[in-house]
Amino acid sequence: MREREIETYLREQVKKAGGKAYKFESPGNDGVPDRLVVFPGNRIYFVELKRPGGKPRPLQVKKISELQGFNCRVLVIDSKEQVDTFVWEELCVSRHLK
Repeated sequence: MREREIETYLREQVKKAGGKAYKFESPGNDGVPDRLVVFPGNRIYFVELKRPGGKPRPLQVKKISELQGFNCRVLVIDSKEQVDTFVWEELCVSRHLK
């Protein structure tokens, strides 16, 4: 499975769950996560997508650490199963907040 397939799956599942998965590009800032995922209730995540078993490159690890230093939620996802877990947990949180 390719990273692109996981990214498409993430976008579709987030949309079904009522959120948005914006393609995140920041010119001049290489290494930023691939997607900015937003759910109702100000639940925002930066998501780096990888092929199964893939790991972030050193620059990506640095950018992830920087974002986490700002108390941002950052995920690295490398499978459809991880997408499902992420979206399921978000649905549980949203139901709990109501």
